[in-house]
Amino acid sequence: MHILDRFHIVAKMNDALDDVRAEEARALVRNGREPVLKKTRWCLLKRSEHLTIPQKGRLKELLRYNLKSVRAYLLKEDFQQLRAYASPIWAGKFLDAWCTTALRSRVEPMKKIARMCRRHRPLILNWFKAKGRISNGIVEGLNNKAKLCIRKSYGFRPPEILEMALYHAFGKLTEPKLTHEFY
Repeated sequence: MHILDRFHIVAKMNDALDDVRAEEARALVRNGREPVLKKTRWCLLKRSEHLTIPQKGRLKELLRYNLKSVRAYLLKEDFQQLRAYASPIWAGKFLDAWCTTALRSRVEPMKKIARMCRRHRPLILNWFKAKGRISNGIVEGLNNKAKLCIRKSYGFRPPEILEMALYHAFGKLTEPKLTHEFY
């Protein structure tokens, strides 16, 4: 079963939100307006329960403005409700409604995310069909460990040496048979 993990969708959404924030901050400075978006990156990107007290105050102040960044932030936070659903049918209805709202938001990077979600709707809903038991976390972790090992073994020419470094990094995997033995 192919599953598109919500983690990756939210990561793309955070990238889109950061692009909107940066572009809007530059536009405010160009137009000679007050730089209200200065030092708000993490206020917008962090989940609300992980914000520090000063960040919560800054976010509360920021939410009073009618900015594209605020609309993008609210869309991102609204998307987090997808986690609450257990049924793929209700999750699909929520996803459809969210995509419609995002497409009407006039925030182009969020519209792009909504189109991506519509294209990959079955893959997103497969997570609910699997009842949340399947996670890409283990595969992601193994891939990360393999990439780190490859980066550390930079300069080893023969692929057999890299293969041995990977065996050594993963530890409990069987060792390859060597062409010679040391006494």
